[in-house]
Amino acid sequence: MADDRTGRGGLSEADLQELVSSTDAGARSPKGAVGYFLAVVAVVWSLFQVLLASPLANYVLPGDIINNSRQIHLAFAIFLAFMAYPALRSSPRGYIPIQDWIMAVAGAFIALYGYFFYEKIVQSGGLADDTDKWFALAGLLLLFEGARRALGPAMAIIATIFLAYVFFGASDWVPDVIRWKGASLQKAMSHMWTTSEGVFGIALGVSTKFVFLFVLFGAMLDKAGAGNYFIKMAFGALGHLKGGPAKAAVVGSAATGLISGSSIANVVTTGTFTIPLMKRVGFTSEKAGAVEVASSVNGQIMPPVMGAAAFLMVEYVGISYVEVITHAFLPAAISYIALVYIVHLEAVKQNMPTLGDRVVSMGRTIGGMAAFFVGFAGLCYGLQYPVGWITSALPSSGLILSGLVFLAYLALLWLASKGPDLEPDDPNAEEVKLPVVGEIYKSGLYYLLPILVLVYFLMIEQKSPGLSAFWAAILLFVILLTQRPIKAIFRGQSDLANTFVLGVGDFVEGLIAGARNMIGIGLATATAGVIVGTVTLTGVGQVMAGLVEFLSGGNLILMLVMVGLLSLILGMGLPTTANYIVVSSLMAGVVVELGAQSGLIVPLIAVHLFVFYFGIMADVTPPVGLASFAAAAVSGGDAIRTGFTAFFYSLRTVVLPFFFIFNTDLLLIDVSWMQGILVAVIATIAILVFTAGTMGHFLIRNRMYESAALILVAFALFRPDYFMDRIQPPFEMVEPARFEAALGAADPGEELRVVVSGPDFLTGEIKETTLVVTAEGEGDGAARLADAGLMLMESDQGVAMDEPMFGTPYSDVMQGFDFYADTPVTIESVKAPADQMAKEIVFIPALVLLGLIVLLQRGRMRKEGVPV
Repeated sequence: MADDRTGRGGLSEADLQELVSSTDAGARSPKGAVGYFLAVVAVVWSLFQVLLASPLANYVLPGDIINNSRQIHLAFAIFLAFMAYPALRSSPRGYIPIQDWIMAVAGAFIALYGYFFYEKIVQSGGLADDTDKWFALAGLLLLFEGARRALGPAMAIIATIFLAYVFFGASDWVPDVIRWKGASLQKAMSHMWTTSEGVFGIALGVSTKFVFLFVLFGAMLDKAGAGNYFIKMAFGALGHLKGGPAKAAVVGSAATGLISGSSIANVVTTGTFTIPLMKRVGFTSEKAGAVEVASSVNGQIMPPVMGAAAFLMVEYVGISYVEVITHAFLPAAISYIALVYIVHLEAVKQNMPTLGDRVVSMGRTIGGMAAFFVGFAGLCYGLQYPVGWITSALPSSGLILSGLVFLAYLALLWLASKGPDLEPDDPNAEEVKLPVVGEIYKSGLYYLLPILVLVYFLMIEQKSPGLSAFWAAILLFVILLTQRPIKAIFRGQSDLANTFVLGVGDFVEGLIAGARNMIGIGLATATAGVIVGTVTLTGVGQVMAGLVEFLSGGNLILMLVMVGLLSLILGMGLPTTANYIVVSSLMAGVVVELGAQSGLIVPLIAVHLFVFYFGIMADVTPPVGLASFAAAAVSGGDAIRTGFTAFFYSLRTVVLPFFFIFNTDLLLIDVSWMQGILVAVIATIAILVFTAGTMGHFLIRNRMYESAALILVAFALFRPDYFMDRIQPPFEMVEPARFEAALGAADPGEELRVVVSGPDFLTGEIKETTLVVTAEGEGDGAARLADAGLMLMESDQGVAMDEPMFGTPYSDVMQGFDFYADTPVTIESVKAPADQMAKEIVFIPALVLLGLIVLLQRGRMRKEGVPV
């Protein structure tokens, strides 16, 4: 595609690449010796991170480097931030001013301060002395400036506000509701810089251990040509259908979103091809941009990377990586299915033409895609048996398995060499010739090998994300270095030296791209550490809970709406990783605490996914929707209208969290295989029905009552428990005095809901929370209470509760109560499980109602002469 070609809102290819680089990799690319130096630094960073994740790290790297890897990670990120990102729009792009060199070197040195003075800091217990505190303050200022350049002003402003709250939160002019006792500069800097509570906390650790390898994996896979292959396959499969370019945009963005980790890069990378084609078949500029935005942003909720949030959830929620992506998969998958259906309905409503002259069956297309995904999943699962046999039966099994993978690579590469290499198409050509899947699929099958290795190690072997990404990246290294020369050999070409040099160039460019794409993420996780550190130092999370409780008036649904809106506001202008850290640090605890007060007990992963979904919607929603502005730049449409249209298309992403927070079956929590399949089928039907209801079109244009009925059907399919609980209550009330007896009579595994009331430790005001007490073991009620660490006693007010035993789960939940006040902590009510019919029975009348709507619309279609 020529650089001077326009037609995407007047932007040339160079302009678009500038748009991506300025947001994701830095707009500055100096030439000459300085350019080579920065390339070397980026390559060294990538190779260091690969070595750090390798099984050889403990043998090759000194212990102090491994122990201080977070400091080294941040030093690279800060140095490259000042090198790659200009300070202002008017700053030079072709060379690096002297002040940027000074700030880059100073920032890298202060980031490494804990490495250089490790012994001193350890001996002081992390407490900063007079010298340390000034270095730490300078480090924070440089970090904020680097974050401002790489991420925009939002992240730096939010972090500055939180840091100011640490220093000035005790002032008289601060409202009482958010005032705290304050901290000295020495204490604040110790917390933020010299310990692992602030900048060098969990978030930066996850960025160091896991995120870099996945970002590098995505950059290398794209450099190998996989991105273009995925887009071509999507257009080959879906481009000839009604609204095909939009459907292909959704699928192509889903595939590239898995590896890019950036919604803006995804919009521009796939949008340069998809948006012009969508406009050709009748989509307006705003709708074409909105489809691309909705599908690109959804890439951030799609496992296995989820914009790096998946790895942070492992640390914050305390469950395994496999569990995180298992719980996140179904909502993300049905969200994409709904988006495909949205663009189908848009095409049907406007009777859009198709591209090309081939007649393609939609049923066969969907069946073929489903067969591919099922086959790929089956291959990943089935590999464990031959691999297990080789591992147990043969010595040096690692070398043998590596050899077999290489042989498979050679076979697939030989298959690819039978056809020409895939070149990017020009969507603005006078005649668009869409690819034929049967002709092009062979050319990129070997791209699936690294993905297969990654999924196998993650899901089957259940290795750590870092080690899994390491082996997948090593295979990609081999592919980048060898695909060109081996193809040349298979094709009988003689210029092997040139093809090998080109392969080395691809490899080096992949390493550079991976490092530059990590600059923003590294700074985002470090800067977000200041926010996390403020929360742990000041207890501002309790303030947020009080604010939400006040605004919502204690209403549970209104409370969730308020949390969603605050997450949306807090996420504005932030990249996905920083977005999740901020919203989860401030809002997840609010949902847990206020939900428990209202009797809503939700698994922590559901809470984190809830705030994450709303946080990423900030990329869509005006006035700060960065992805919407990028799409408008490509399409030439109005950015605000694009953002609002994309938000409408993303309604299911807004609604889904409210469903899975109440119905955790949608997250596949505590469900069997058979239940999981049923939940997936019903959830898919529900999201399609909800989409048809909100789009005003099902088989034909809906009447108002049909849209209302469709939304009601969707609600019943998503929340069957809502109706069943009103037919048969799930709990029966038990007198507090009979709590011990009820716990003793309960079957093992049954859960009793206990509402506890008592004075707040800080304010003395009476508050409530709900405890879930599980009947465990075979003992009587007294023994089960003792095992749970709960102690009851009689009081004038009824059944009182003593402070739970330290170290038990209830000790953490109840730590906000004052057990030594004059007013005791008492049990207000106890709910024991009651016999209830299976909630799935509600599906029957819901599906019957759906069938009636189908009959009504089919009858109207016959009357109006519309093909049935």
